[in-house]
Amino acid sequence: MAAFLFKSPPPLLFFFFFFFFFNLISQSFVLSSDQTLKTFIFRVDSESKPSIFPTHYLWYTSEFAESPRILHVYDTVFHGFSAVLSQEQVASVSQHPSVLAVFEDRRRQLHTTRSPQFLGLRNQRGLWSESNYGSDVIIGVFDTGISPERRSFYDLNLGPIPRRWKGVCETGVKFTAKNCNKKLIGARFFAKGHEAGASSAGPMNPINETVEFRSPRDADGHGTHTASTAAGRYSFQASMSGYASGTAKGVAPKARLAVYKVCWKNSGCFDSDILAAFDTAVADGVDVISISIGGSDGISSPYYLDPIAIGSYGAVSRGVFVSSSGGNEGPNGLSVTNLAPWLTTVGAGTIDRNFPAEVILGNGRRLSGVSLYAGAPLKGKRYQLVYPGKTGAISASLCMENSLDPNIVKGKIVVCDRGSNPRVAKGLVVKKAGGVGMILANGISNGEGLVADAHLLPTCALGANGADSVKAYISSSANPTATIDSKGTIIGIKPAPVVASFSGRGPNGLNPEILKPDLIAPGVNILAAWTEAVGPTGLDSDVRRTEFNILSGTSMACPHVSGAAALLKSAHPDWSPAAIKSAMMTTAAVIDNRNQPMSDEATGNSSTPYDFGAGHLNLDLAMDPGLVYDITNNDYVNFLCSIGYGPKVIQVITRSPVKCPVRRPLPENLNYPSLAALFSSSSRGVLTKTFIRTVTNVGQANSVYRVRVESLPKGVTVTVKPSRLVFSETVKKRSFKVAVTADTRNLVQGDSGAVFGLLSWSDGKHVVRSPIVISKIEPL
Repeated sequence: MAAFLFKSPPPLLFFFFFFFFFNLISQSFVLSSDQTLKTFIFRVDSESKPSIFPTHYLWYTSEFAESPRILHVYDTVFHGFSAVLSQEQVASVSQHPSVLAVFEDRRRQLHTTRSPQFLGLRNQRGLWSESNYGSDVIIGVFDTGISPERRSFYDLNLGPIPRRWKGVCETGVKFTAKNCNKKLIGARFFAKGHEAGASSAGPMNPINETVEFRSPRDADGHGTHTASTAAGRYSFQASMSGYASGTAKGVAPKARLAVYKVCWKNSGCFDSDILAAFDTAVADGVDVISISIGGSDGISSPYYLDPIAIGSYGAVSRGVFVSSSGGNEGPNGLSVTNLAPWLTTVGAGTIDRNFPAEVILGNGRRLSGVSLYAGAPLKGKRYQLVYPGKTGAISASLCMENSLDPNIVKGKIVVCDRGSNPRVAKGLVVKKAGGVGMILANGISNGEGLVADAHLLPTCALGANGADSVKAYISSSANPTATIDSKGTIIGIKPAPVVASFSGRGPNGLNPEILKPDLIAPGVNILAAWTEAVGPTGLDSDVRRTEFNILSGTSMACPHVSGAAALLKSAHPDWSPAAIKSAMMTTAAVIDNRNQPMSDEATGNSSTPYDFGAGHLNLDLAMDPGLVYDITNNDYVNFLCSIGYGPKVIQVITRSPVKCPVRRPLPENLNYPSLAALFSSSSRGVLTKTFIRTVTNVGQANSVYRVRVESLPKGVTVTVKPSRLVFSETVKKRSFKVAVTADTRNLVQGDSGAVFGLLSWSDGKHVVRSPIVISKIEPL
């Protein structure tokens, strides 16, 4: 063997070393002419690797980029790599015939108790009992890390770690292998994309260890909160400074957790790291991925340029359910994010618990709002009331940093408009300027939507109507005064659920044929575990520490669905991600606890499927949905063909080469549990759109389902053939056609730009519901 090592290398190896050496020289030369470096993600056709390279990494470092420039190599949900390169180098690499796509690394943002009961979960009954509380399922959480010492992550009485688990407990600053256990079975952190892109000064910007931990430990709180919402253990005597006291628990209390830290305090989350987490989590063996992350610019990228869409396709195609947050840019239309049809996109609703507070004006008028202030109360004492925005100064009206004059606000209650800076930061500005209290005023864009926060001084958040009343009182009174009174925790609030004002709304901005969000879940005032690294406001100056915190956002709604998926996967191990999604969607509730149609927090009016998708998660029914709409990988490929993507573009998403059907499919024929009929606004008269759907019987073998169509608006008719679906021991699947006919001359679209109906199948026990959306759109 030693003699063999000194033999002359074969000609191919000469070529390999020459090529490798030449590449390094040429890349160094290019770099010297352009020092502007950025991170890019390269999708590579893995089948093109020359056989002389034993690994893809060797291929990439010899033909594409120097080894120090490569951040991540992807080989599970995605084939390719991310690297820090100059524009000139990128242009050169892009010309390589094996490179299918290139996209610049982008920064994403986080979409920032009692909810399990509100979802219909009960001890020793139903889905909790049938799934053994999710004990054999592994949930991967992509977020800011975890605080492993919290009671929510104890492993008492849990069985052994599932044998299929291949992950690790990565150590680092204040995080050792002992921080993992039979509950928190894995933890990793991904920093290379962050370090390369956190600053415009150039690559390799180290983690700021004065505020962060270079490890899976959570310095922000968001990751601890979402992980415990999905799968936190029972924690008795839980509360946030006395608010929401009781027993805290996640949706799947016995599910195992694997944490993937991809987001960093004050720095967001970079696509290259998120994609690396997808790649690793699927290889590790997770069953569910929870990702409360999305775009912050309100614009959705095409699927082939969106690493969350690409990574989640790779996960779903391997049987991993992926739950994502729908964004917090509501109540504006077209604001929902994470639109890929294989993702389960979750909006936010309220639960039947609230934290009321009251503003009592000097004229005796009482205005209702919310607050989580837990310090010394005002005890009914009235203080002078001032609105700095009365002068027209925008920064003062928003109570921005250094915008308030202490001579004007000292010893007074200050009205601050919502927007621009964090709600809790406004209170800090008021406090620094000497104010004694704050009224947080909604504007017209937020309507009556209220979010409770752990403020640093006595505060009450008011809806737009109440805020207008306060401002009118200040303008009309020579000596306006007020006091603020917090009322604690109230349970049994009606109506609930209500669609949260901030929740991202449809229609789907990429493909309106696919209704998004898919459904809503509890996302307002959710109590869950919190990091010991920061106070409940997350502000550096907040020295308070609390084991639990109350947060709102679609970030909080997403892990409810992740936990629900874990329970359903445990109860039905053979169900695909699409079947699990279907079970949730077709059993979702569209009425509130008053037995009335769900309302919209922003307007007080009835909400629509553009707001709530199929409805509000209802786990009491999802365990036994009767029928499911299943979707295969081939169905998703046909969908991508239907929206005009070519085989090479589709391969960026699917990894494998694909062939589109000769006859182009229709996007609305993806076997989705909702139906969206789009008619061209330029067409006139009576128009028909036909859908084909297939349902799989997962209930009693011998059953007959009959169709029902309801809530149709004037000018719309819906015909379903056949109107009966008969299942037997041997016949598990049945297909049907739905013809939606609209007289466009009489079609009156509401404020949302659409009208809605409902299609359902019932066998007398199960009701399998699908929303119908009918709208006119401008042709492209």
